[in-house]
Amino acid sequence: MKNVIRALRTERGLSQEALGTQLGVSRQTINAIEAGRYDPSLPLAFRFARFFGTSIEALFDYDGEDA
Repeated sequence: MKNVIRALRTERGLSQEALGTQLGVSRQTINAIEAGRYDPSLPLAFRFARFFGTSIEALFDYDGEDA
């Protein structure tokens, strides 16, 4: 699943560690989500959306290739 997390995080001048702290996850989790290696749980996706003040759909683009 593609996402714009890295772009929004860097626009705000946040490190992966700082964003992870704000969302209650590790830096490694943020890195894996940004790289598309891990899709967040629904509760975590909602935390991202609230933090960035946008919708889940604006953050994550499901390409339909996952089963």
